[in-house]
Amino acid sequence: MLSVSSSREEMWNRAESLAWRLSAELGMPVKLAVTDNRSTMVSFRRGGNALQLRLHHMFLDAPEPVVRAVADYAGRGHRTAGVLLDEYIRGQQPRIRQVRRESDADLNPLGRCFDLQALYNGVNANFFGDNIQARIGWGRMPPRRRRKSIRLGVYDHQTREIRIHPALDRPEVPAFFVEFIVFHEMLHQLFPSTGRGGRRVHHPRAFRERERTYPHYAAALRWERENLGVLLRG
Repeated sequence: MLSVSSSREEMWNRAESLAWRLSAELGMPVKLAVTDNRSTMVSFRRGGNALQLRLHHMFLDAPEPVVRAVADYAGRGHRTAGVLLDEYIRGQQPRIRQVRRESDADLNPLGRCFDLQALYNGVNANFFGDNIQARIGWGRMPPRRRRKSIRLGVYDHQTREIRIHPALDRPEVPAFFVEFIVFHEMLHQLFPSTGRGGRRVHHPRAFRERERTYPHYAAALRWERENLGVLLRG
């Protein structure tokens, strides 16, 4: 979960109290996990008449208006509540871990089929004038279970790290597609997510316009669409 100065019992009590407050606000069970993430402060999944919620530990001390905003945003789907959440998160920046823990997975770019560092170097030289500064490596293979979606890459703004899903490190995956995913994640350094209309826009218009300049853009989207089932089976 996370390591903080307070005792495990105290944190458990605070997390239990927050889950109870959210459950009472929404009128449904709330399954809460507290994290020490560096980039994603709030994530959730609704289904089965319950809310599965992951919150950064900063929210254990959140005032009542912020707790209600979490309920509105995650439980009721009110995107306008994201404005208040963004303001709260900005004010809590010192509590967000800035450095990787020793327990964090090392970034290993060399896979069985693809060398991500070589792909990164080529993309950086050919499309960004070697101006992108980031580290890259394969992510951990998640537990084998039936998935409905897959996140093929992620960029961490604070540590400038790119992680690519290991499901792509397979001989049947074309190199141009892996390169496209690397290109996509590198774009996040140039075009960070923005707030618009009370919601977070992870791919602003400038991002999408630049993304379409990738020479194999159409082919990459077509390959992903036709092979998504294979990737989901990982």
